[in-house]
Amino acid sequence: MSVTQDFRYLQHTFGLNQVAEMAQAIHDDGFALIPNVLSSELVAQAREKIDGLKPFGFDSEGINDHYKCVFNRDPFWLQFIDWPGVIDLAEATMGSECHIIGQTAWRSHPGHNGWSPHTDRVFVEVPEDMAEDPRFKLPIYLCTAHFYLSDIDEELCPTYVIPGSHKSGQALTWGKDKDPEYKGRKLEPVLCKAGDVLFFRSEIWHTGSENKSDRIRHLLQVHYSHRFIAQQFSPFMSWQFNPEVLAAANPRQLRLMGDHKRAAYD
Repeated sequence: MSVTQDFRYLQHTFGLNQVAEMAQAIHDDGFALIPNVLSSELVAQAREKIDGLKPFGFDSEGINDHYKCVFNRDPFWLQFIDWPGVIDLAEATMGSECHIIGQTAWRSHPGHNGWSPHTDRVFVEVPEDMAEDPRFKLPIYLCTAHFYLSDIDEELCPTYVIPGSHKSGQALTWGKDKDPEYKGRKLEPVLCKAGDVLFFRSEIWHTGSENKSDRIRHLLQVHYSHRFIAQQFSPFMSWQFNPEVLAAANPRQLRLMGDHKRAAYD
């Protein structure tokens, strides 16, 4: 537990320059919480940009607005896919040729209830005793960075996690168990400030929650994975890169969008 500017974090936090320590936390706890990543000015700008998004393809709007592949709509969103420290953590855990498989924006309105404990994806199921054996380190295949654009308290649908639950070695079916427990630990809220980032691996047991407030939660996600794992850019067969975005992208951003060095199977 740590305190920053009179705000008390429930989980251990890291500085953006603590890449090695954060990478170890992804192996040990399944996540790393990083305060003060974005400025208040950029947070406000990102919220305004999300408010201006129009649905396209597989997007949906309602009590919970969900916009996919926002990096392809405006060069503004490129800066978040290679944010210093965050991208270094992605590369430290998934390799120097890792890429994004998606980038999503959300607006969760009052009354939205996202409580549905799950794992995003478990690539390899292993016996629990093996997953917990210190000689075995489960590879990190897919991670998500949550860029919080709202101050998250217990009323504004925080993300909940069970630290270490990725070591169960098993998938948690979406919403099947409403109150899962792992090694005596239950889901705990990640309370944080606008501009903070939660970086977590796909196997950790986690869930969204209910918006009990009168506010809208704004959230931006960047999904990272290995170069050999397919990018999920909907609407798939009719997908086209935005020329304006490609023209504005730096070499690292182009690689993250799929401009890889030639390798096996290319």
